Amino acid sequence: MLSVAEARQRILTHFQPTATEIVPLIASANRALAKNIQATHDLPLFDNSSMDGFAVRAEDTHAALLTLSVVADIPAGSTPQVTLAPGQAARIMTGAPMPNGANAVIPVEDTDFDSRSAGTTAPQTVSFSKKVNVGEYVRPRGMDLRAGEIVLDSGRRLTAQDLGLLASLGIAQVEVHKKPRVALLSSGNELIPVDQPLESGKIYDSNTYMLTTLIQNAGAETLHLGTAKDTRESVAELLEKAVAEKADLILSSAGVSVGAFDFIKEVIELQGKMDFWRVNMRPGKPLAFGEYRGISFIGLPGNPVSAFVGFQVFVREALKKLSGASDGSRLGSGDAARSNVKVRCAEEITSDGRESYLRAILREENGVFSASLSGQQGSSNLLSLTQANALLIIPAGVKCVPAGQEVQAIFL
Repeated sequence: MLSVAEARQRILTHFQPTATEIVPLIASANRALAKNIQATHDLPLFDNSSMDGFAVRAEDTHAALLTLSVVADIPAGSTPQVTLAPGQAARIMTGAPMPNGANAVIPVEDTDFDSRSAGTTAPQTVSFSKKVNVGEYVRPRGMDLRAGEIVLDSGRRLTAQDLGLLASLGIAQVEVHKKPRVALLSSGNELIPVDQPLESGKIYDSNTYMLTTLIQNAGAETLHLGTAKDTRESVAELLEKAVAEKADLILSSAGVSVGAFDFIKEVIELQGKMDFWRVNMRPGKPLAFGEYRGISFIGLPGNPVSAFVGFQVFVREALKKLSGASDGSRLGSGDAARSNVKVRCAEEITSDGRESYLRAILREENGVFSASLSGQQGSSNLLSLTQANALLIIPAGVKCVPAGQEVQAIFL
């Protein structure tokens, strides 16, 4: 059996980023940039007020008590038509351009002007006792960024805040990598849709719903092929649908083990090849990788926890590479950060010597994470997976981790 690290490396070497396309900004969320983005202009584009208040000449405020004549009213979105002379001020709203001659703003709450409701006209004079220095409460042109600066790097997966920045630069379209298209199929005569009555010997197809969500969270599209019956013909029919749909990856659950009715490996090899089909891990040993008529294929185990772990360990990284996302890019909306952290075992944990990914509940106290197993660790026990907030990684060759020892964990 391959080690987890070797299996992951073999899989990743087969994937290259998808082609690129230009899409409207609103459609680019969670997509990977194909090119660096440069600022088209300074931000902010002009000196503006960071407060509702009065634009003044800072040098006019150094008297013990000062009253200035208010000669203009400047709302946001307007262009000031006045130049302040000594002894003059202009009422100004947050975000409004600074008038010529002004170099500071006095917040309205630091003045004697207490009529602040909507529609109130500017006063003729304003008094205050607080002096201000040049630049106070002023956002100068270019304080955020300068025209020509690279603001977002190629390979970055675009977040909500990224889209806000691009919109502020007036960028209406961006070039991104196409979403990977994942053809998903389940396998097994025992599977029935969730909206059908449960029959004797049958189980509901839970993996389709779980894997669809994981695929979408990873920034890819799902092409639902359906459920293959335990026959060569049914498996081949669904795989051909993936070819017709021009999928970037075929992902299956079940049908890749050594059962008498597990035909997926056999059918794959008739029109392609199988690279490997067992990994030294728990859960998820029967994990297959190969290609079918030029399309990469990953076969996950049928047990739902094994399928979930296999996706997290292998498929997510493959989809990340397909999507064009850089190594430092976030892994997809809808998921918490998956950074590995050191955690302290709150109990003794046993393993069978394979690299193990165990469901656990992490609790933080004084900056230290402690971990307890979340319940039944069988590969069909979904309840304990829903209760877990992390997977503990027990290295290969380790059969017992004493309480208090640290191990790596992946946040879910």
